[in-house]
Amino acid sequence: MVKKTSKTVFSCQTCGYQTPKWMGKCPDCGQWQSFVEEIKTVKPAQWARRILSSSQTKPVPLDAIALDPEERLLTGIREFDRVLGGGLVPGTLILIGGDPGIGKSTLMLQGLHGIAEKGSKVLYVSGEESERQMRIRSQRLLSAVSPNLMVVSENDMESILLMAGSLQPQVMVIDSIQTMFCSDLTSAPGSVTQVRESTMQLMLMAKKTGTPVFLVGHVTKDGAIAGPRLLEHMVDTVLYFEGDRNHVFRILRAVKNRFGSTNEIGVFEMNESGLNEVANPSAVFLSERPENVPGSVVTASMEGTRPILVELQALASSTSFGNPRRTILGIDHNRVALLVAVMEKKLGMHLMGHDIFINVAGGVKIDEPAVDLAIVAAVASSFLDRPIQKGTVILGEIGLTGEVRAIGRVETRVAEAKKMGFNRCLVPQSNLKRTTGMKGIKLIGVKTVSEAMENLF
Repeated sequence: MVKKTSKTVFSCQTCGYQTPKWMGKCPDCGQWQSFVEEIKTVKPAQWARRILSSSQTKPVPLDAIALDPEERLLTGIREFDRVLGGGLVPGTLILIGGDPGIGKSTLMLQGLHGIAEKGSKVLYVSGEESERQMRIRSQRLLSAVSPNLMVVSENDMESILLMAGSLQPQVMVIDSIQTMFCSDLTSAPGSVTQVRESTMQLMLMAKKTGTPVFLVGHVTKDGAIAGPRLLEHMVDTVLYFEGDRNHVFRILRAVKNRFGSTNEIGVFEMNESGLNEVANPSAVFLSERPENVPGSVVTASMEGTRPILVELQALASSTSFGNPRRTILGIDHNRVALLVAVMEKKLGMHLMGHDIFINVAGGVKIDEPAVDLAIVAAVASSFLDRPIQKGTVILGEIGLTGEVRAIGRVETRVAEAKKMGFNRCLVPQSNLKRTTGMKGIKLIGVKTVSEAMENLF
């Protein structure tokens, strides 16, 4: 008879910290009222058999490992494959998170359909929908369903692993990891212990069989993937599906990728037939840009290896209240406050009596200092009520003393601006020598924000 030992522990549902007694505040992550009582059961013989069965290999010299030509499995969705680093690597574990209703399950179903159409057997495991509900959704999204696309509604990890062993699919999706549970554990599905154990078993299965596995994860109110932070360290790739449900555009962003570039993005458009990939995001984001309007500026942001032209819109209006409003969408609020202070000090613009509103058109989020000069130009254009000269793209980072600093990948950004028909570009003076060979676009080097203001209008 197998001897079982059990003990009661309290686990933080935010970070996974465990303690033998209840605490009001987690000492690891600082969250209040996050501890839940769990009965931790240990089966020594079963765990020993599991460890022995998964560790029947011996260490080998690194230089003795043969490298075959890397073959990646393509989903047929080019934007999806780009974010993955060129396709699916065998044995990889991919975590994709996003807000409810953003399109995670739709993306998984369309991606699996593209793989199944090429003759590969794929398995879609749903813990939230029945088989009939998945068939109804596929009828709305897919014109024809491949017989290689297998679906099942299951929550028990033991049944799922046995099913995967018998079917031997080329790709598997778990939707979602928070609904899975291991019968060996007494905690409820979605708890830290269940999510961690389920992910560990799927990781061992993926590495042993070479099957790529997608894990769909819920997110918290702060936008982070629910469950312990350890979950993101265990997987090979972490993808975030971003976007406002009121906008038609969705952005798939890679924040971790062991087999490709990080911060790579894919742009999709959501419509009644599902997700359609956007091959040229710059053209889409600039399609409704007004001409010769104060406060509108175009800049180039690097998203992974891809440059994307976006429109920054700013509105500076006088206010009668003591505290002017600062409403910022798509850009770091603190960064804008810093740039406004530089404008007041170095340009003499009295913005403390004005409300400032800034928006990145299309719902895109920008998080790099290379757009600092564009933000200053947009605010100055609205404050002075003067439009920026037509066909101008603005690039550059701004320091606290008003200097314009060099940025990275300036050649790629300028080339994208030239391809989109722009004929004039403001760049930092230190970057100008690297782009002297470009023809068809006029490059203007600036050293300070005062010098940049002289070349805007």
